[in-house]
Amino acid sequence: MNLRMSCVPVADDGEGICANCGKIGSGNVKLKSCTACRLVKYCGVDCQRAHRKQHKKACKRRAAELKDEELYSQGLVRQEGDFCPICTLPIPPMDKHSVFQACCMKKICKGCSVAAKKRGFHDCPFCRTRFPDSDANVLAMVHARVGKKDSEAINYLGEKYFYGQLGLQKDMQKAVELWKEAAELGSIDALYNLGVAYDRGNGVQEDKAKAVEFYRKAAMQGHVLSRNNLGCFEWENRNYDRAVRHLLISAKMGYENSIKAIKEMFMAGVATKEQYAEALKGYQDTVEETKSHDRDEAKRL
Repeated sequence: MNLRMSCVPVADDGEGICANCGKIGSGNVKLKSCTACRLVKYCGVDCQRAHRKQHKKACKRRAAELKDEELYSQGLVRQEGDFCPICTLPIPPMDKHSVFQACCMKKICKGCSVAAKKRGFHDCPFCRTRFPDSDANVLAMVHARVGKKDSEAINYLGEKYFYGQLGLQKDMQKAVELWKEAAELGSIDALYNLGVAYDRGNGVQEDKAKAVEFYRKAAMQGHVLSRNNLGCFEWENRNYDRAVRHLLISAKMGYENSIKAIKEMFMAGVATKEQYAEALKGYQDTVEETKSHDRDEAKRL
């Protein structure tokens, strides 16, 4: 007679027992955990299939919990590209006082740009490449890096097609194709761009589920705007606790819109005063970390 086991967590310090037949794990009997929930173990595929109906509900619930644990515990620090490669300070999200260099695909804060000019350097502050004097030359630089499968260059080219810049004809579908390629090669910004495309139906059929999945992947790698968008998505769907958890993260990463969102939620009674205070303090602390004398000088000029 088969021994039916309940769906309870399996201890990691022992061989365990098969959740379906009760067979004890040993040197000759290798048990494998359910890959979705890690709650139970099985001695084989047949036992796993036989136990599926009994286990399905608990498995689905725990799998969702594990997915959330991963979502909210990763991406708490901004991606590498959000730090100026010269002064190494974080650049505020959506900052107007930074510039993206097509020659090296680096975002440079204008503080470092101004400081370089003061020292007599008038080329790229990072790679010292002479600034291109026309859109055609910029495009040639970009294509050279695209040919080498530079993920950021491919993403950048996609953005130019999306907006019809650098003399390119506006082509949203081409932009999406490039972003998909860039994302496969590791571009976090491309994941975000794909999220926006599916969110708004730009170049693709609108698909909110796909948009959320792209935002999720980017947010878990430290993409601030993706994290904020996840918060807004949950807010729109009245999942207020989940929304606040996302927005707290992006606020603490320096995104002002997330602070505004949490304030609105607090005023509407769906976020607490403590949550708003925590977000505001985290935001202010991060903003302080982005300041420097050179950046203040650049803003003044």
